[in-house]
Amino acid sequence: MDPFEMVVAIIIVVTIGKVLQARFQASERRSEDPTESIDALRMRDEIRTLKERIAVLERVITDNNRSIELDREIERLRDNNRV
Repeated sequence: MDPFEMVVAIIIVVTIGKVLQARFQASERRSEDPTESIDALRMRDEIRTLKERIAVLERVITDNNRSIELDREIERLRDNNRV
């Protein structure tokens, strides 16, 4: 084996090693990301739901006329369900 072939062989071995290392690191990142993204999506959905509920509560509390109407509507619905 002459020196040129040896240099080419070393370059090929190093290149294959780097490619395998990059694939291994990428597969590790992929296995970690989905669990984090699922948790992040679940938390975002929960935060969005809580913000909607807070907005409804703020509307009910701050709007006296609307809360009186809401009380009447709730009582009317209760009366309808009893019949």
